[in-house]
Amino acid sequence: MDAFDRFWQWANKPLESQLTIPAELHQAVTELAPEERGDRAAVNQAAARLLGGKMNG
Repeated sequence: MDAFDRFWQWANKPLESQLTIPAELHQAVTELAPEERGDRAAVNQAAARLLGGKMNG
């Protein structure tokens, strides 16, 4: 699962879910313009910059 999938799985989770994501992933995505957050390549690239390859599955 890539950063894009992890972020959107978390963002769309039910309120009672205990699912979490790293703060750095949240930061990477929320720093993007809203229209870029739906772009898989943009999200993965932003996450790679901040996380330095720690999102490998």
